[in-house]
Amino acid sequence: MTDDTQSERVVLFDGQCNLCNGSVKFIIKRDPGAQFHFASLQSEVGRKMVEEHGGNPDDLDTILLLEDDRLYNRSSAALRIAKRLRAPWPLLSIFLVIPASLRDLVYRIIARNRYRWFGKTETCMVPTAAIRARFLSE
Repeated sequence: MTDDTQSERVVLFDGQCNLCNGSVKFIIKRDPGAQFHFASLQSEVGRKMVEEHGGNPDDLDTILLLEDDRLYNRSSAALRIAKRLRAPWPLLSIFLVIPASLRDLVYRIIARNRYRWFGKTETCMVPTAAIRARFLSE
């Protein structure tokens, strides 16, 4: 990670979850400015970043966004990510006005069932050469 990491936006995700891997690909495709970087929650760098920002590195049931040295989780992370993507996705950020406790009810149902509904891989996603620079490593 570079010294200017605090200005970067890092998406931390469950690298073995097919839904999560699909979400990362979705973000990359709609983020032409390459403002987001990525790390698996199972990686050493991902675990370290979560711990350093007061999160639980063993909680794989959430997507996390590290932005401006603050860690966002669940629907707050997803909506803040959507806010920075190419249109029409920023429109979803209107849901940030709804209390997180209500938004996260739906999020938790999906997270709890993600392996059953979308499947799971035994290994974390290996990025292609074209996007490898956006994935953080030790």
